[in-house]
Amino acid sequence: MPSFARTALAAALLASSSLALAAPPAGFDRRVETLRKEIGVPGMAIAIVEDGKVTLAKGYGVKKLGAPDPVDADTIFPNGSTGKAFTVAALGILVDQGKIGWDDKVIEHMPWFAMYDPWVTREMTIRDLLVHRSGLGLGEGDLLMVPRTNLTRKESVRRLRYLKPATSFRSAYAYDNVLYMAAGQLIEEVSGQTWEAFVRDHVLRPAGMSHSTSDSESRFATVDRAWPHARLNGPFRGLGDQVVLNERDELGRNAAPAGGLAVSANDMARWMEIQLAHGKLPEGGRLFSDAVSAEMWKPVVLMPNPPLPGPLAPATPMFNTYALGWDVQDYKGAKIVSHTGAVFGFQAAVVLIPEKNVGFTILINSEDGEIIRGLMNELLDHYLERPTQDWPAAWRAFKKDRQAQAVAALKATTAAPAKIGPSLPLARYAGDYVDPWYGPISIRDEGGKLRIDFKQTPRMTGTLEHWQYDSFQTVWDDKAIEPAYVTFALDADGKIERVTMKAVSPLVDFSWDYQDLLFTPTSAKQE
Repeated sequence: MPSFARTALAAALLASSSLALAAPPAGFDRRVETLRKEIGVPGMAIAIVEDGKVTLAKGYGVKKLGAPDPVDADTIFPNGSTGKAFTVAALGILVDQGKIGWDDKVIEHMPWFAMYDPWVTREMTIRDLLVHRSGLGLGEGDLLMVPRTNLTRKESVRRLRYLKPATSFRSAYAYDNVLYMAAGQLIEEVSGQTWEAFVRDHVLRPAGMSHSTSDSESRFATVDRAWPHARLNGPFRGLGDQVVLNERDELGRNAAPAGGLAVSANDMARWMEIQLAHGKLPEGGRLFSDAVSAEMWKPVVLMPNPPLPGPLAPATPMFNTYALGWDVQDYKGAKIVSHTGAVFGFQAAVVLIPEKNVGFTILINSEDGEIIRGLMNELLDHYLERPTQDWPAAWRAFKKDRQAQAVAALKATTAAPAKIGPSLPLARYAGDYVDPWYGPISIRDEGGKLRIDFKQTPRMTGTLEHWQYDSFQTVWDDKAIEPAYVTFALDADGKIERVTMKAVSPLVDFSWDYQDLLFTPTSAKQE
């Protein structure tokens, strides 16, 4: 066998091989731009860091369709749930300061906090807030902030006590956003600063992320910002023509700790350098300690791990876990620390390969996530020196197949509604209704049409068109809001007893959790 001692020639050959890999794939810029145009993504930004150095930070395309301004490396993009790791970092700084511990009970710092079950209220820890094992259902409670809200963060957290669990505490994984909202409120209760101010002053600025923002005012004051885009005129959201969305119709700021940052490629390069250095700042000093870094990446909850189909099968991980604000899994045998994110009109991903000291970020100003998934796999194959394939083509085919199946299912459902009902004159459905955790809605008979108004969601208003039986379908005034079925249940006397909802689209984002609502009349008296 060869000796472990390396000759000068062998060392030189190894060094040259390492240098050849310490760069993005050959032709990567051209590859990105070709895919961007083929898929129809208006603009995107990518950052890559290797061994503590930025090897790529660049923008592609435009900030806004119909405008010539190009995306550059300082253009800020809302980055969705990739921001959860920043909330974890903020908590980690408080841990380093000795003000909290990961396994402190939440009620030690927020005595008014409560979940549906008193035992869970007493036992819920700060760690539990971050790892999606609370017992809540997938996305449960997200209508507290989706598509927008007039609720404060503290009031929203107070309402968590009315969310009924879907499973027992710590027994299963189900992704949520509302408990990161609670984590953000806890930061304020402990530090005396809002989440926005604490993250700005203790995370973004010390990290050297000078362009990134944690509040809406700063984001909209930034000239170099991307605009949101989506496809809305097809059978359901995600199909049709790309259009510019109203950038100020953003998710409720109450939930900003779950994904309310806006970041640039250059700033995300700084973030990845710090993460890969376990909290060390590039210029010296620390953002957070080694101990906090270790907790961030430590797997806590097993996540579902279904096999990916067909050509995507080689990307199926052998293990899939959630840590503190990070997914920790393997890719072809290598440990990967990552997270994706999505808010209206934007998607993002951050991927770290600790054993290679490599990280990359992809930010887009549309909802065409297949380009992110495809480039993620290509970059992973490149840096791990694994066999590769046309991953973007495979992800595009997978998405098109899912969409085609969903269109067929939607057509089958809507083709022949029962020509029965409604049971009552339209005026009898009108009234004021309330759900324990969401709050009030009103339904009014206006000129022979039923109009619905979600009172705590600005501009979530629309017309109810009869569907079948005592079910109606929403036609929202804002076409970006997901349509829903609204079903009235009558008691034995023919009075409205309750109102339930469910999304129309088979591919609706889980944050439209209509199915978790249960409205009842605010008054027992009905005409």
